[in-house]
Amino acid sequence: MNALTIVLGFIGVPQVILIVVVLLLLFGGKKIPELMKGLGSGIKEFKNAAKEDQPADKKTEEDKKE
Repeated sequence: MNALTIVLGFIGVPQVILIVVVLLLLFGGKKIPELMKGLGSGIKEFKNAAKEDQPADKKTEEDKKE
């Protein structure tokens, strides 16, 4: 069995509801959208940085395709 399947197998609807309630209590309703926005922009920046760190060979091949 896959380790991810084992971990996700233990997470059900009641556990997800509990996690959401705890997050609401900790951060409040107004703070959560700000946190998600920050998380999304952080992931976007990480992806852009990963694209910039590609080897020069791959960059020139991608430029030729465009």
